Amino acid sequence: MTQTIEFTKMHGAGNDYIYINTMLYPLAEPEKLSVAWSKAHTGITSDGLVLIGKSGRADFSMRIFNADGSEAMMCGNASRCIAKYVYEKGLTDKKVITLETLSGIKELHLKTQGREVEEVTVDMGAPVIGEINKKVEVEADIFTGTIVSMGNPHLVIFVEDVSAVELEKVGPQLENHPFFPDRTNVEFVQVTDTDTLRMRVWERGSGITLACGTGACASAVAAALTGRTSTTCEVIMDGGPLTIQWDKEKDTIFMTGGATIVFEGTIRI
Repeated sequence: MTQTIEFTKMHGAGNDYIYINTMLYPLAEPEKLSVAWSKAHTGITSDGLVLIGKSGRADFSMRIFNADGSEAMMCGNASRCIAKYVYEKGLTDKKVITLETLSGIKELHLKTQGREVEEVTVDMGAPVIGEINKKVEVEADIFTGTIVSMGNPHLVIFVEDVSAVELEKVGPQLENHPFFPDRTNVEFVQVTDTDTLRMRVWERGSGITLACGTGACASAVAAALTGRTSTTCEVIMDGGPLTIQWDKEKDTIFMTGGATIVFEGTIRI
């Protein structure tokens, strides 16, 4: 039986996903659909699939599937997009929205102009700090990084020139390194100015993406821990900037940025 599904393509700082309102369109086997729909040429093209649903614990729920079909714990960019989606489509009038994710309930603060969401600040919760100056060897190279979890794992590596990194080569090697049995996201970061970072990312399950919200948070934490920045900085990624504030008193990270609807359409399954 053929079913027609309405979807919305959105991006936060270039991190683009396909969004489905599962309260209207329940989906079976989203892992397979994420793989098929994320492909270029034969699909919609995206970094993955995001399901917006009901929650018994929060205003809404979010499930995220990467382009390879694996399920992610959390995505800051997707959280901001969901805030824009539910508010602008009239699913809520709240300007503070709670969102259930696999890494806990997140609080989304909306800055609006009329019915348009201009910016969203996400309370990302407390960072879990692993090793600092961890040495990871791949082939003939040794990388020194900081391990931070933002509900998902990150390895943050500071370099002199982020543009010189062969991300397509070293990204998958580090993601699948034996030290990370569940794989890891990998960020290469360059300090470009006072409290300004330039970041490139290899996302676990998706590969090179234009942005990663949790990766920006992890990079800001690693920079503050190692004395490279203060606890508030701007993280500039290939897809655009995010402002990250580490409130040590509250032990939480606040991530602020925009969200954009690219286009909407239907697809048959």
